[in-house]
Amino acid sequence: MTISSPKNILVIRNDKLGDFMLAWPTFQCVRQLFPDATIYALVPEYTSPMAEICPWIDEVVLDDSRKGLSGIVKTTSKIKKLNIDAALCLHSTPRIALALFLAGIPQRFAPASRIDQIFYNHTLTQRRSRSEKPEYEYNTDLASFMARHYGVIGNYSLTPPLLSFPEEEIQRIRKQFYADHKIAQNRKLVFVHAGSGGSATNLSIEQYAELINLLSKIPSLFFILTAGPGEEKLSRGLSELIAGSNHAIYISNKGLIEFTKTLSIASLFLSGSTGTLHVAGALNTPVAAFYPRRQSATALRWQTLNTTENRLAFSSMETSKENYFSIELSNVANSVEQHYFNNL
Repeated sequence: MTISSPKNILVIRNDKLGDFMLAWPTFQCVRQLFPDATIYALVPEYTSPMAEICPWIDEVVLDDSRKGLSGIVKTTSKIKKLNIDAALCLHSTPRIALALFLAGIPQRFAPASRIDQIFYNHTLTQRRSRSEKPEYEYNTDLASFMARHYGVIGNYSLTPPLLSFPEEEIQRIRKQFYADHKIAQNRKLVFVHAGSGGSATNLSIEQYAELINLLSKIPSLFFILTAGPGEEKLSRGLSELIAGSNHAIYISNKGLIEFTKTLSIASLFLSGSTGTLHVAGALNTPVAAFYPRRQSATALRWQTLNTTENRLAFSSMETSKENYFSIELSNVANSVEQHYFNNL
């Protein structure tokens, strides 16, 4: 029996920024599999600016379900009005599962890993905590699973960059940024994001300072210490530990999209496994990332969306101390230099 393809599809990834960026391949995959469908994205307010610029999303729906029972009712009401035929939940929570069920969506797809799977009529066992593949592949596997239900078969292939802006706009930003921070035009920018948002173990500011001082032997590099909301003190503390004047602090106070555009001018983005890293990955900005040595948080599982040549990953040698990152920074500096700046 042939089932009609869905006209309205709701895709849900409503947690942190990094998780949402790793869902971008899924939106692209769903668009390829169902080219005539209207694709909705259910997201929290924080990630909604990124959802608004995703080329494969037709309409963004804000999730209010975190606001208790009244929020679940409000979200359910929003969804119900959209006449959704199929919902694809990439990471389920009880409140979202309940909202989708109460909204009466006929086909509901999700991983079969939580107790709230009882609210879905199609689940796929994935065992993500084993970290056997990148997170974005677990997500696109779910999209393919949904497609097979409708008799649609297709293979997804990641083709970076997933996110880009007009070249003339990036050049304008570059010119203004260099002027604002009094940077010589021949310097290459290394963005360093020391904040983690509490998402994963990261280098300490002392370790970041040591790494910057080691990389400073490359004279053409200039370091930009980035700071999101509430991270200004951290970046200023890092600045005080860096020798010389080959760095500046960039406080992102013009919103997430402007910050994202500015990342496009970086020659390298250094950070822990956090949301901004995955924004840089979607842009195919070269990255060097630091991952804790935990089974559920490996460099493979949380791999960025870059091409292979634009991706370096380093893991802590320490497994027992949650807030301590053990790594030989001289080896990191050598790897970064050889991989990205060998010809300077």
